[in-house]
Amino acid sequence: MALGLLRRRRSRGGPDAAPDLSLPLPAGAGAYGCEVVDPMGQPLGGAEVTVTALDSHRVAAHGTTDPYGLFMAALPPGSYSVMVAAEGLTPARSNVDIAAGAALPPARVALLPARQLELPPPGTWLFDPPHTAIRFIAKHVGMAHVHGRFTRFTGGIRVTPDMGDSQVSVRIDAASITTGNRTRDNHLRSADFLDVEHYPYIDFTSTRFVYRGGSRWTLNGTLTMHGTSRSVGLDTTYLGTVNGGYEQELRCAALAKTELHREDFTLNWRSMLARGIAVVGPTVQLELDVQAMYRTPETPTPPE
Repeated sequence: MALGLLRRRRSRGGPDAAPDLSLPLPAGAGAYGCEVVDPMGQPLGGAEVTVTALDSHRVAAHGTTDPYGLFMAALPPGSYSVMVAAEGLTPARSNVDIAAGAALPPARVALLPARQLELPPPGTWLFDPPHTAIRFIAKHVGMAHVHGRFTRFTGGIRVTPDMGDSQVSVRIDAASITTGNRTRDNHLRSADFLDVEHYPYIDFTSTRFVYRGGSRWTLNGTLTMHGTSRSVGLDTTYLGTVNGGYEQELRCAALAKTELHREDFTLNWRSMLARGIAVVGPTVQLELDVQAMYRTPETPTPPE
């Protein structure tokens, strides 16, 4: 859970020294903190920081830096991926290990100007499941947020010479939903919600890539869930291409987000609320953290 900063002071090392951040830690927790600066070395407020558990791919903390460029979160012990992003700047990723009772020295994160990322070459790109996550966040009625993910899915990208005509397709096994609570998960699979017996898959197929400037795109398309199809737009940040992985194959990555309204897919929230069924609220934030491999005759099959 992200915590507000209680005190900020500069060390005696001078104005360029890392800030000394203090906050009480919950029992058994550790802390991660960072100071984000822009290309001129000035504090960058409003930068988006996302901390994701490496083992479960669950978002453990998410927020924005304060006007001084500072962010801090108390976290359970474990290994995490940290992504820092701001409009017009290149996102920064790093991995951290959190130990109980320990607060890491605040990391100084300098974001660089966004370079014009080279678009992926035309062809077929296959989702790499071990390095791809499909997550969601829903508000538990009157209480905290429910974090979950889908563990079984397939997907691919068909890149065309005109990027706007490219297409993404994703098929999610609805029964693979998990929120870390067996009773709740079984209820979400039931006829009250996803009804996986009658609607085993959730499908998305894009119809158009719309360029928004920098590394931002909107993927317009159709989402089919619970027997109903609706037009949705995925707000997408393209993260570039790299040679790496199992056999140093070419890969590309992107982060896509959207908000879904349950009643658009005949999941009648008000009816269920009247019956005392209040597992999650009427809106769901969906996030796809995708890494895809360029398909060639030599491309290895990703492990499941």
